[in-house]
Amino acid sequence: MGWDAPRRGYWRVMDTVAGMPHHVVSDLVANVLTIAVHAGDTVEVGAEIALLESMKMEIPVLTEQAGTVTEVKVEVGDVVQEGDILAIIE
Repeated sequence: MGWDAPRRGYWRVMDTVAGMPHHVVSDLVANVLTIAVHAGDTVEVGAEIALLESMKMEIPVLTEQAGTVTEVKVEVGDVVQEGDILAIIE
């Protein structure tokens, strides 16, 4: 395991080791506009998890790991901070 600072923020630790849950996190402070998945959904690499809005820009959040969504930790209308977990994929 190692630091993934350039892509996910300074305090984000990589969790893409086989068998470990993948935490989909926010890269910035934003509002949650939509959530595209629910617990139990199967997703492929590049699937949209949520759509965020920051400074009038819409930012899709895509997964970097295929698997099953085990938990969605945000709701539409939530304000998320950099590094907040949006969903967990196993």
